[in-house]
Amino acid sequence: MRILIANAFEQSGINGLKAIGCEVVYRPDLVGDALAQALAADGAEVLIVRSTKVTEAMLSPRLKLIVRAGAGVNTIDVNAATTHGVVVANCPGRNAVAVAELAFGLLLSIDRRIPDNVADLRAGKWNKKEYSKARGLFGATLGLLGIGHIAREVIKRAAAFGMPIVLWSRRFDGQDRHLSATEAEMLDLDLARHEVDIALAPSPAEVAARCDVLSIHLVLGPETRKIVNAEVLSRLKPGSVVINTARGEIVDNAALTAAIRERHLRVGLDVFAEEPTQSAGEFVDPIVREAGVYGTHHIGASTDQAQEAIAAEIVRIVQAFMETGKAPNAVN
Repeated sequence: MRILIANAFEQSGINGLKAIGCEVVYRPDLVGDALAQALAADGAEVLIVRSTKVTEAMLSPRLKLIVRAGAGVNTIDVNAATTHGVVVANCPGRNAVAVAELAFGLLLSIDRRIPDNVADLRAGKWNKKEYSKARGLFGATLGLLGIGHIAREVIKRAAAFGMPIVLWSRRFDGQDRHLSATEAEMLDLDLARHEVDIALAPSPAEVAARCDVLSIHLVLGPETRKIVNAEVLSRLKPGSVVINTARGEIVDNAALTAAIRERHLRVGLDVFAEEPTQSAGEFVDPIVREAGVYGTHHIGASTDQAQEAIAAEIVRIVQAFMETGKAPNAVN
C-alpha cells in the first residue's frame, strides 16, 4: 500500500509503516495545489496529515484512506471524502496528556505572570513587588466545556491543584447535578482517588457563572462554532481566566476581545481562528496584543511523547485497514 505523509511525522511511524509492507513517500511540506498534484501523480492510497487542509479537489481516484495524526478532523472535508468513498480516521486521546499539560502551563503562566517575569529579568528589571501579586490556583473553580479525553486529563491535574470542577457537555446537556461514581468510572475517572467532586451545569453560560477559570475542550462542529459567545463570556466574573487549547473557531473572537477590555479577562490561547498554513510564517491576529493575553503556537499536541503515541496508532490503523478493509477510529 502506497502512503503519502504530508506533515512532519515521527521516524518510528515511518519505520513501522515500512515494516508492515507499505511504500512510504514522506513530503512534510505539501499543502494546497502541491498536495493535490502529489496525490494525483504519486497514486497514494493512504494520506496522513496533521494540520494540513484536505479538500475535495485533493481526493484522487486511488485514495482510499485519510488518517489525521491527531484528534480533530475539522481540516478535512469529511463529507466530500464520504461521497468519494474515502475513509477518514483519527487518533483520539493519544495527545490528551500533552494538551492537558499545556492547558495548565498557560493557566500557571497567567496566574503567576511567568512570561512577564522572564521578559523583565532579561531586560535587566527586578520587580518583586509587582510580581508577588497572584491569586493562586488552590480553591479556584475550574469550569470545563467538554468531557473528552483531554478534559478528563485536565480534571486529574486540577484535582492535584485542589480545584473544584464544574462541567458542561452535550453528553449531560441540561442537567444540573453532580457526576455519579458510575458515570465517572465510565469516563475513566476515579472520584475517590482524585478526591474531586464534579458538578454538572445545564449550559456553557452556567459553567461560566460558576467558575473562576473557563477551559475549553470541545470538538469543532456546526453546533460548537462560536459557542463561547458574548452571552457566555458576560457570565464570567471580572478578572476570570479563559483557556482555549481546542479550536479557535469555538470562541467568538470579537466577543472575547471586548470581554478582555471591558471585564479584564485573562486569557491563554494555543489556537486561533486564523492560523498560518505553514509551520512558520507571519501571524497577524491582533488578540495577542491585548493586555493579559498569553499565546502559544498551536503546540498542544507537540510533545515527543504524544507524537510517538500518535505514530504508533497510525501504524495500527493502517495495518488494520490493509488486513480488513476497515479503519479503527473511522469518523465516516
